[in-house]
Amino acid sequence: MDLGTMVRELGTGMLITTEIFVLTLVFSLPLGMVLAFGRMARLKVLSFLTKLYISIMRGTPLMLQLIVVYFAPYYVFGMKISKSYRMIAVILAFVLNYAAYFAEIYRSGIESMPVGQYEAAKVLGYSRVQTFFRIILPQVIKRVLPAVTNEMITLVKDTSLAFVLTVTEMFTIAKQIAAAQASVMPLMAAGVFYYIFNLVVAVVMEHVEKKLNYYRG
Repeated sequence: MDLGTMVRELGTGMLITTEIFVLTLVFSLPLGMVLAFGRMARLKVLSFLTKLYISIMRGTPLMLQLIVVYFAPYYVFGMKISKSYRMIAVILAFVLNYAAYFAEIYRSGIESMPVGQYEAAKVLGYSRVQTFFRIILPQVIKRVLPAVTNEMITLVKDTSLAFVLTVTEMFTIAKQIAAAQASVMPLMAAGVFYYIFNLVVAVVMEHVEKKLNYYRG
């Protein structure tokens, strides 16, 4: 296999990798905020259950979670598992996992905000919802952005775990080519792809962080 063909095949896998990355962020970022609210809720039962969920998702391997999410419909509900469900299971497992990490990042950011800002907003007549979305949230986003960026970079690399459910993302294709050719070059090329992907993520997030520099707490 020539270099051009290898790059094209890796590029095809990269599309799957990108799809997993984007869909995971689209759903896990807002879900993480919901979990953060549940974690900080005054209702002890809700707070405990959310804390337990976050603990389980952060304390068990993502690979195991992929397997559980994929086989759960069959073993719990007796449903037939189709091939098309593999990709859905990958996205679902990634979302549930990363939402737990984002929840703790959001929680730490929200709890780090000075109490005086809430009190000042109350004096100015802001409701709790207005205070959060207009005053607190923009500052929280600025504070947690570095931690979110780190998780995004980890996510890029974790997409390779999709192979567990035989979803052929880039690294899986690289391993197949490497095995067929008895060469490490496809794996090295995959490493370059991952590095470029993460470099783009880092540059974009750094640009966003600079744009938010006017929010200083």
